[in-house]
Amino acid sequence: MASARDIRRRIKSVKNIQQITKAMKMVAAARLRRAQERAIASRPYTDKIREVLASVAPNAKEASHPLLEVREVRQTGYLVLSADKGLAGAYSSNLIKEVLPHVRGNNSARLITVGRKARDYFKRRGYTIDHEFFGFSEKPSYQDAVDLAKLLAEKFASGEYDEIYLTYTHFYSPINQNPTTVKLLPVAGIGDGEETPQTEYIFEPSAGEVLGLLLPRYLETVIYGALLQSAASELGARMTAMGSATDNAQELISKLTLNYNKVRQASITSEISEIVGGAEALK
Repeated sequence: MASARDIRRRIKSVKNIQQITKAMKMVAAARLRRAQERAIASRPYTDKIREVLASVAPNAKEASHPLLEVREVRQTGYLVLSADKGLAGAYSSNLIKEVLPHVRGNNSARLITVGRKARDYFKRRGYTIDHEFFGFSEKPSYQDAVDLAKLLAEKFASGEYDEIYLTYTHFYSPINQNPTTVKLLPVAGIGDGEETPQTEYIFEPSAGEVLGLLLPRYLETVIYGALLQSAASELGARMTAMGSATDNAQELISKLTLNYNKVRQASITSEISEIVGGAEALK
């Protein structure tokens, strides 16, 4: 059985860890509120640009654009949005599980990773990573999305990638995030769905030129929205994980305190018994 001194040291150690996890939970909660507001604020713009594209596409059927070109698939690119840091529960592992069925055993799959977790995982296992980005998983900016969209558009237009998919974590609530894979390029299905725009547009100079300008912006907007969703999901997962760690630490402290009191009481009882026994022996 551990001594009272060892148990006291263990209690002190767990209390120190509890203070760290509690502080991390509070920081993640504060950042989550701002990240969630940014993710919600970006949705109207994404919906509107999709609506405009859905209106432009039927009027520009004769127009051709590199991002619309459908060709035989020889190389497929995957843009994976992961976390830079750990201590976020199963956030990174769930995202990797979403990507693995697409790239495992697929020699034509190439990766572009955002965040250190995905980069480290796939690099250790010998997967091809063409580009890696990190340092902004919690606080993405629109310029980060612009840089990623430009890189993907260039690789698709040059024929290096014939298809490009985006894998990110969609944020629903701090305890509910869902890894998702969507097709980025070639841009298809705009205006082909059941949803019909209610607004009529006059195109100047022409619908084809407007479509050519909107497609890169659409790509940037989709990637930016995914970055914001991933940031909110990461912070939500971290807040939940640190909350659980804090509660577990408190439970462990309670058990250790009870054990410490039992050991201390046993020690006191033993000392009293020795004193009584010594006094009886002197009679």
